[in-house]
Amino acid sequence: MTDRNTQDGAMAEGRPGGAGHLPEDGIRTFPFPADLSVSGVGMQIGAMGTGRTWHADAPLERVHRIDFHVVMLFHAGPVRHMIDFAEYEVSAGDILWIRPGQVHRFAGTYDYRGIVLTMQPGFLPRATVEATGLYRYDQPPLLRPDADQLAALEHSLAQLEREYVDTTTLPLSLHTSVLRHSLTAFLLRLAHLAASSAKAAGEQSDTAFTRFREAVEKGFATNHSVSAYADALGYSRRTLVRAVRAATGETPKGFIDKRVILEAKRLLAHTDIPIGRIGVAVGFPDSANFSKFFHQHTDATPAGFRAELR
Repeated sequence: MTDRNTQDGAMAEGRPGGAGHLPEDGIRTFPFPADLSVSGVGMQIGAMGTGRTWHADAPLERVHRIDFHVVMLFHAGPVRHMIDFAEYEVSAGDILWIRPGQVHRFAGTYDYRGIVLTMQPGFLPRATVEATGLYRYDQPPLLRPDADQLAALEHSLAQLEREYVDTTTLPLSLHTSVLRHSLTAFLLRLAHLAASSAKAAGEQSDTAFTRFREAVEKGFATNHSVSAYADALGYSRRTLVRAVRAATGETPKGFIDKRVILEAKRLLAHTDIPIGRIGVAVGFPDSANFSKFFHQHTDATPAGFRAELR
């Protein structure tokens, strides 16, 4: 039986549920497999390895998308894992943090050794979600804790796993509350590591870039104009260019185009939507212009890119 608080939280955050949910953008997302959880709670924790899956129709070794949080702490490696079409090489002691909506692909599940934590959106209260940065897509998915940080994270995960499998000493409501507290403690440590990693890598940015990034995330499907973003945000084009270049090393136009390409790749990889309609969905009413834009940025046609992933 699924915990009612989990269901209410998921609805409060506006996250979809149900097997093989198909939202308006056409991407089939795989929801958190609550039926596989101990007592049906909104999280799972256990060893990585063969036999693990999110859903019967989501083969792990193909590009797929999930609508829940995944944290993998590796005990062996190296392993190459794709997240949003970028390859990450992961070794023992490294952590991958994959957020809802990101596409990814396993590189042979038999190579994966360690602990995997999954969590349903809405399982934690909103204040905890904000404190732990659960939806900070700007932060790097690959984290490399030092020895002390790793020891603390492993201890926290071990405690969480003990609470997860202990279903006899507390009623379900208290069991779920204890899990939420233990999970929060782990995620606060993980969030601190992620923020520190981003700062060390120079990925923290000034206010101008932060506002620009948020505006692009909301408007990239219809607005590809640097000048339009600058005007809307109240910056000069020159100020915006400096801020984006300092934060990312690229131009504002390059940043916008990169986000458009990512969304196009997601749609091509996950749906059977006609290519012309995908072009419209990312701001190209003319399919020929979309194909030309896609080829310029990927050296592949939309059809060719889709065929490689099928």
